[in-house]
Amino acid sequence: MKKGIPLKIAVLPGDGIGSEVTKAALPVLDCFQLPIKLRFGDIGWTCWRQEGSPLPERTWNLIHDSDAALIGAITSKPPREALKELAESFRHSPPEYISPIIQLRQRLDLYANVRPCFNISKEDKIFNFCIIRENTEGLYAGFDFYPLPEAIHSLLGMDKGWGKISEDEISCTLRLQSKQGLLRIFRYAFQYAEQRKMTRVTFADKPNVLRNSSAFARNLFEEAAAQYPQIQADILNVDAVALWLIKRPESFGVIVAENMFGDILSDVGAAVMGGLGFAPSANIGKKGCYFEPVHGSGPRVEPGYANPSAMFLTIGMMLEQFGYGVEADKIKQSVIAVVNEGRHITRDIHGSSSTEEMAQAIIHYCSNL
Repeated sequence: MKKGIPLKIAVLPGDGIGSEVTKAALPVLDCFQLPIKLRFGDIGWTCWRQEGSPLPERTWNLIHDSDAALIGAITSKPPREALKELAESFRHSPPEYISPIIQLRQRLDLYANVRPCFNISKEDKIFNFCIIRENTEGLYAGFDFYPLPEAIHSLLGMDKGWGKISEDEISCTLRLQSKQGLLRIFRYAFQYAEQRKMTRVTFADKPNVLRNSSAFARNLFEEAAAQYPQIQADILNVDAVALWLIKRPESFGVIVAENMFGDILSDVGAAVMGGLGFAPSANIGKKGCYFEPVHGSGPRVEPGYANPSAMFLTIGMMLEQFGYGVEADKIKQSVIAVVNEGRHITRDIHGSSSTEEMAQAIIHYCSNL
């Protein structure tokens, strides 16, 4: 989409602190007078309890008629708890609870989860890296079995040890990776690095243990890397990447990984930044995109005191995606300035301000840039 064309954004505040940080941060858009139309919709646990779906069809219609979605936070619970909280009228034939986040990623084929990480505190060393996680395949592809299907149990029977165990005493999750899925995430990672003048792309995997599937992925990573000879490309064990993210985060550029490895590394990256209260994310595909802070619905966070920084930075990611990089950078610099000034910060970063007070300080700073 060309810059200047009016944007339609589906705003889905969701659960818990999601609605608080969304309400507090959205007014930052008034600093820029951009051609953006916000349209609000419903998503999350209340929808599940009252309607039997955490992502109602009316919300799908809103998403399909929008250029992007901005999500506050989603509460998800295990099947037993989900059934207990479902309205009585649905319990005679209960629907299956499927996380709306998973539904969005699968239905819209949002294959790239993008998690930028950079230093917030001026006392930290300077770093700027991004973790790009494949969203649709790997260990989270949905092939998670208990008890085992006969076909898989028969395959295990080829091994003398596993074959002696009955189907109801084993669980199994498959790590599925396709040539198409791997190539597109690797190419996205190199394109992201090139556009942002990052000089290194690291593939975090476990080739010393998952030898066959990792060799398959390695060949495709090297195929993608060959198109970007100016960018250093390397493959490291995922556990080593986690260690070096903590010790030397400034040494990385883009880190690309399969679904579960990327999920874990992303939270390591958030910790290096200063916590989940600072962690924004985007989920990108050819059919659409959505943006959300990583912190979740925060059931243990006292109402009114959540850190709104991640939502501000998430809004910045959304603006950058549609060509408003200058405005996105102003939001980022405003968050950094308010945090380092230290007068209006929330309890998770050793302050005493409310969500609204910190948000207003960020907006005030941004309006004067």
